[in-house]
Amino acid sequence: MVAPGSLRVVRCGGSALRGARAVFSADSKYLLYVSGDFVKVYSVNTEETLRLMGGHADLVTGIQLNPQNHMQLYSCSLDGTIKLWDFMDGIPIKTFTVGTKLLALYTLASAEDSVFVVIPKKGERDTFQLVSVELTKGVGQDLEGKELSVVLDDVGASMKHIAFGREGAYVVSVKDVNLQVYFFKRKLLNRFSLSTVKTKGGDNRFSCVVCHPKEDCIATGHADGKIRLWRNFHHKKEYTYSTLHWHHDIVMDLAFSMEGTRLLSGGVESVLVQWHNESSCQKDFLPRLGSPIEYISMSSDGILCCTLHTDNRISIINSNLRFSRSIQGLIKSRDVKTGLVVDPRTKALVLNGEPGHLQFYSLQSDQQLFSLDIVQRQYIHQAGLKQSDLVKVAFSARGTWLATVEESEEVTDPELQLKLWLYNEEIQSFELNTRINTPHDNHITDMCFRDMDELGDDSLILVTTGRDCVFKVWVMVEDTDPEAQQSVSWSCDFVGSYHNYQATNCCFSEDGSLLAVSFEETVTVWDSLTWDLKCTFCHPPGNIRNICFGRLTCSKYLIGATDYGFLCCWNLLTCALEWSAHLNVVVLQPDPLSEHIAAVSWLSKESSLFVFKPNEPRPVYIQRNLCKEKIRLAAFVPRDEPENTEKYLWLRKSQLFFLTDTQELMTLSTKSLEERLTPSSKQLAVEESLPVTPFSLLLGKHRHQQAQEDTDLGKLIVHNKQEQASPAVKELLHTPAHVLPSASFLCTIFINSLLISKENKSAEEVADEVEMESEKAEDDSDEEDVTAMEQEDTGHMELLGEMTCKLSKSQEKELRKIRKMDYSWLSAL
Repeated sequence: MVAPGSLRVVRCGGSALRGARAVFSADSKYLLYVSGDFVKVYSVNTEETLRLMGGHADLVTGIQLNPQNHMQLYSCSLDGTIKLWDFMDGIPIKTFTVGTKLLALYTLASAEDSVFVVIPKKGERDTFQLVSVELTKGVGQDLEGKELSVVLDDVGASMKHIAFGREGAYVVSVKDVNLQVYFFKRKLLNRFSLSTVKTKGGDNRFSCVVCHPKEDCIATGHADGKIRLWRNFHHKKEYTYSTLHWHHDIVMDLAFSMEGTRLLSGGVESVLVQWHNESSCQKDFLPRLGSPIEYISMSSDGILCCTLHTDNRISIINSNLRFSRSIQGLIKSRDVKTGLVVDPRTKALVLNGEPGHLQFYSLQSDQQLFSLDIVQRQYIHQAGLKQSDLVKVAFSARGTWLATVEESEEVTDPELQLKLWLYNEEIQSFELNTRINTPHDNHITDMCFRDMDELGDDSLILVTTGRDCVFKVWVMVEDTDPEAQQSVSWSCDFVGSYHNYQATNCCFSEDGSLLAVSFEETVTVWDSLTWDLKCTFCHPPGNIRNICFGRLTCSKYLIGATDYGFLCCWNLLTCALEWSAHLNVVVLQPDPLSEHIAAVSWLSKESSLFVFKPNEPRPVYIQRNLCKEKIRLAAFVPRDEPENTEKYLWLRKSQLFFLTDTQELMTLSTKSLEERLTPSSKQLAVEESLPVTPFSLLLGKHRHQQAQEDTDLGKLIVHNKQEQASPAVKELLHTPAHVLPSASFLCTIFINSLLISKENKSAEEVADEVEMESEKAEDDSDEEDVTAMEQEDTGHMELLGEMTCKLSKSQEKELRKIRKMDYSWLSAL
C-alpha cells in the first residue's frame, strides 16, 4: 500500500496495446483492449477512451466477453488471477485466484461456470497446457479458482495457437509443425504433422489458427506466408487441406467473418487481405496500415473489424475494407535515438515514431497528436537493408524552429543530413526550410538551440557536435536568391575544436551567454558572442557522459556526469570543482522552471532517482528501486497549473517523465492513474453517444432561462418555476418502459405538469412589491394603520368567500396612496 500523498511510480503511456486480441462489445459501440496491466474501453463513435480498468498486478494476457452476460468481461493476467468486470461501470465483480501465470484466455457459451486458460506445465521449462478452470460460486469478491482440468498438453504459449471450433465441439492447437484436434464429446484426440524439411523457401511451421464459425473447417497460418484450410479432420488419415498464398513472410493472424464467408489475414507487409469463399482468386486488400499486423478481431455483427499492430496502433476497419479510424498510443520505435524532447508549443513529448518519423505524443490523452515525416522516404520492411533513420531532434525556445538529424545505418561512412523546419501557422505543421548535406564528416553526437526567448528568433543559434572532433555553429541568414521560396536559410558561422578530441555533448547557459561543449574527458566553456574559449574542466578518469547548466539562483554552476561513475559540480565564477559524488548517472535532466536537476543512476540492476540543487550537494529527494527496467531517458514537462503540493516542491511547476528500456512511459505522482483521469473520461456517457431526436430534445433537455429586469433599486433575477425539473417528467424518463402505465393515463399527468401555476408572480408584481416596501419604510405609523386595515379586509374576504373580488396589485397601490394623503384641510371648511 502507498501512503496518501506519497510519491508513486505510475505507468502513463507506452504500454503494449497488443498483449491480447481486442474485443468489441455486443452492440459494436465499444472496443475493449489491453494496455499493459490495464483494460481500456474505447468509444467507436466518439473516438475517446472512456474507461480504464486497473486491478491486475502484472500484464494482462487475455480478455473475453462473458457469454452469459455481454455487459461483463473476463480478463486474465500473469499475476495468476482471473477478473470478472462490469465494463460499463468499470467495477470488478469477482476475482478468481488460480495461483500460476495465465498466458491466454478463452470462453465458451456451453461452459457456464468455467473458462479455459493456458498455463506453464509444472516441472517442465517452456512447456504449456490448456486447462479448464472451474469458477466457484461463493459469497465475496475474492474467490479461489484451484479446480483445474487439463484439456491439452504441449500447446503454444500465444493465444493465436489455440482456437475453439463450431459451437465449442472441439478445440484446435498448433505448435511448430504439429496440429492437434480434441473432440469434447467423443474425448478423441487427432494429431497431424507437416514436413519439417524446408524446400524451395517453404516453412511449414504454424503461426496461428482459427476455426470456421458455421462449418467444420480450420484455417492455419504458416511461417512462409501460406494459409491452409483443413477439412475432414475427424479422421486421422482422410483429412484434406487447400492452400491460399499471398503473404511473402509469416502470417501473423487470421479471422473469419461471423458467417464464415470471408477470411481476413495479416502479416509483416502491413496489408490486410480479405479472402472470399476460400478462393485464392477472389481477394481484396487494404494496404499501408503502417506496421505489421499482430492481431485481427471481428465484431459480433460483422460490421467492424480491428487490427492490432506491432507499433502500438489499433486500426478500426469497416466491413467493406475501408479504413475508419485508429487508436494510436505511444509508438514503439526500434530505438529511441532522439531522446525525450518537449514541444514548447503543445507540451507534447516528441521522439522517434514510425521509421523516419517524429511522433508528437499527448500526455493528457495518451494518444498521438500527429506524426511528422522527416526522412520522406518509403521504409522497406526487410532485414539487413541499410536505411536512413532519425537520430537527433531539437526545438527552439518558442517552438518555431525544429532541427533534425538523419543518418544511414552505415557505421563507417554514414550519410548525414541536417534539416531545419519552420512552423507554419496556416497549415499547423512544420515545413522544411533548409537541408544541409554532410554537416559533419562523422556521426553527430548532440545539438541544441540557444534559448534566448526574450530576444526573438533573430538571436537563434544552433550548435552541433560530432565525432569528427569539431562543433559547428549555425545561424540564420537572409536568402538573396530571388528564386528562393524562403526569405531566410541557415549556414555555418563558426567551427570549434579542442585538441582533436571527439565532441560529445553541448548545452547553453540559461541566459545564452555561455556554451559548454564536452570533448571526451574535458568540458570546455565558450563565449557565445566572440566564440573565445573561457575555461576548461576535467575530472578523470572517464569521458563526460552528460552536461547541463544550473538555472535561476544556481546559474553559476555546471554539472557533468562521467561514464566512470562520478557526478561533478563546477563553479563558473571560481573555475573550481564545487563538489563531486560517486554515482553512476545514466540520465541527467534539469528542470527548465526551477533549480532542481534529476539524476537517474543504474547500479546492480536497479534504477534510482536523485533530485538535487547544484548549490546543495545533499539531494532533496531520493527514490531507490524506481522501477524494474532500466531507465534510458527522462524529461521535465511544464504543468498547465502549479501542483498544490508542499512536500514535493520540485514537482510543483514541472512533472518528470521516464522512458524505460521496454519503452514504457512512467511518471512520479501522488495520484494513481485512475485518479489522474478527468471526470469525463471516468464516465461511460451512454446517453451522450445516442443520436439526438426531437423527442429527446423535448423531454430530456431543459434549458435554464433567466428573466432580468432593471428597477430603480437594482437588478432582480426572477426564475421561472417551469425551469425546475418536473417530477412527472422525471418519473416518465426514469421509469422502465415495461412497468409504465398506459399513455392515456400519463398524458394527463404530463400536460398538468406543463401548466403555469396561479401562484407565480410576474416581474411587474415583484417590482411593485419592492416599491411598496420602500414606501412602507418612509412612514412607520402609516404602515401600522395600513397593516391593520389589510387585516380587516382579509377578515371580510374570508367571510365573503368566493363572492369577494380580490384587488389587483396596481389597485392596492393606488389605494395606499389615497390613504396616505393629508385630508386635514377639510376640517377648516
